[in-house]
Amino acid sequence: MARQRWWPEHLPLPEVIVVPLDLSTTYFGSKFKSPLLCFVCETLADSTPAARVGHFHHFYLKEVNRSNMQCLSLKSVPENGKQRIINMAATAANTQRQTIGCEEYSLYSSLSEDELIKMAIQQSLEEDSAGQPAAQSPQKSLVARAGEVAAPSRASPHNPPYRIYPWQRETDPVVAAIRDGDEKAVCNMMKSGKNLSVPNKDGWIPLHEAAYYGQVGCLSLLQKAYPGTIDQRTLNEETALYLATSRGNLDCLLTLLQAGAEPDISNKARETPLYKACERKNAEAARLLVQYNADTNHRCNRGWTALHEAVSRNDLEIIDILVKGGAKIESANAYGITSLFVAAESGQLEALRYLARCGADINTQASDNASALYEACKNGHVPIVEFLLSQGADANKANKDGLLPLHIAAKKGICEIVSMLIPVTSRTRVKRSGISPLHLAAERNNDDILEELIDAGYEVNTALSEERSCLYEDRRTTPLYFAVFNNNIYATELLLQAGANPNVDLINPLLISIRHGCLKTMKLLLDHGANIDAYISSHPTTFPATIMFSMKYLSVLKYLLDLGCDAGSCFECQYGNGPHPALNYRRERLNDPQVTREPTVVQFCEMVSTPEISRWAGPIIDVLLDYVGNVQLCSRLKEHIDSYEDWAVIKEKAEPPRPLSHLCRIKVRSLVGRNRIKLLDTLPLPDRLIRYLQHDYSQ
Repeated sequence: MARQRWWPEHLPLPEVIVVPLDLSTTYFGSKFKSPLLCFVCETLADSTPAARVGHFHHFYLKEVNRSNMQCLSLKSVPENGKQRIINMAATAANTQRQTIGCEEYSLYSSLSEDELIKMAIQQSLEEDSAGQPAAQSPQKSLVARAGEVAAPSRASPHNPPYRIYPWQRETDPVVAAIRDGDEKAVCNMMKSGKNLSVPNKDGWIPLHEAAYYGQVGCLSLLQKAYPGTIDQRTLNEETALYLATSRGNLDCLLTLLQAGAEPDISNKARETPLYKACERKNAEAARLLVQYNADTNHRCNRGWTALHEAVSRNDLEIIDILVKGGAKIESANAYGITSLFVAAESGQLEALRYLARCGADINTQASDNASALYEACKNGHVPIVEFLLSQGADANKANKDGLLPLHIAAKKGICEIVSMLIPVTSRTRVKRSGISPLHLAAERNNDDILEELIDAGYEVNTALSEERSCLYEDRRTTPLYFAVFNNNIYATELLLQAGANPNVDLINPLLISIRHGCLKTMKLLLDHGANIDAYISSHPTTFPATIMFSMKYLSVLKYLLDLGCDAGSCFECQYGNGPHPALNYRRERLNDPQVTREPTVVQFCEMVSTPEISRWAGPIIDVLLDYVGNVQLCSRLKEHIDSYEDWAVIKEKAEPPRPLSHLCRIKVRSLVGRNRIKLLDTLPLPDRLIRYLQHDYSQ
């Protein structure tokens, strides 16, 4: 059987290839599901010439299953790289489908990298003369090693296996000689008239190869033979000096610099050899480049200088080399971020101390006005915050949103930082921001922070500014609302004990606790003066919103009525026994800009007629009748009661006159008053009478 490449050599390479969906996101390591495929793709992801992976064996597909496939763009990939990606995508697709099953991934976990490489090569050299796949299932291989006989694999006639052909890439003899450091072979090639300055499809010339592999002897030969190529770039605009630096080949680096290589030529990302040395934390390379007048203030395409990179890696030796070599410590990138800002943001304390000693601005701010202190607080770097404050950093510099470092520390829940910031933060600046750190602590359930702020004297009834309140659909304003909304009983109790007013917000927090069904929170709010007859001004009703919110929870409804909630207003219908207008079930959002008309006042009979509540109408009315005297049911309520035979008793219950004992109970409760209704059990009355007044039928 003849062997052939997966992509014919006589055809131009495509701009797009088709690969399986699970391989289309990316064609290297992190997205693959097995160690074997990760190894293959790490080889592919290497930015070296094709010859560098030539000694590996790979599979190529002859037939491709068209189902479950997706296009992968190759427009920005060099020609030689396209061929490698095409071949490797075919390899990965075939290997994954034939050797890696979803249940088999764990079989590779115990194998070392060397064993995985041997397995890949062994599988690639096998070829089934009967047309079966060359690679054996790893599960079967492992079973066979355990001494068991594996069942023969049979392919389905409806889904035949891929036909694969092993193929080995030929290594360029020039590259092989350079890689092995064979100076004699390189000399012989030059003497034979071979031009060793011609780039390959990746733009690499032998000089690049020598710099990459660290073969200083070959590098010297090539540089002397072709002095004009010393600064020649690859297709990625990488010079030999850049490649030597990126690989840490100091001998090659020094040789190139001594031969006159330009140290400030950058690659496509505008990264110079000096930047690369800082990235790799190679102090010797950085020192050499600075000695040969490399620009210490050159910016990459992100606006970062070599100093930014060195600071982000906390490499004091390189930082010292750069600063002494003329690096500007106040140089900022496109976002206004200086080196000191980077140190504070990333938590590099030693670098921060060094820059501060050099006179860097402690109060530096980025283009969004965030200070170095703010970023350190946001990222939870306690030692950085402590050092910045000791150096006089201003804790009252706000970012573009008006937030201070104390705000972000309270939001992140970092107690140590909050403790350091409270004494140095201006209450006036906090008030001017339109939001208290109490709001942020309550919103994020940071109870320790909340308690510390309360102990420090922060006002618990501080309201959000109108601009910040509008960011929430419910127009919340107080820290108490945040705590109740989160169903945080501890925070709710903290705030109420500190004097929080439960009747400030547009939507009373009591209504939120009813919606949550949390009796403990309800009791806390009512004990601290929450309005049991709370209404929502933006959604007016003729009866308390507390009843509206508790209609589906009869036990909660009875609890509220026991404490004096007004039930009589539910039976005050303006239409009485007359005809009622048609119902409109359209819901309106609190901040819907399209709702411009005045909200319509909703009556109780209209509310219980909605599809969500109508099936509960009878039991709701039955409970309410226990807390009212002689009332008249409107025609719509009667219609609901008549719709179910079982509710006939409710209609009889509502007929006046009500029992005298019941009317007396209503009168006594009215005279006691809502605020003292909880004290009924202290009256000098018989227990049976007190239970009757409290609607307690437990005995």
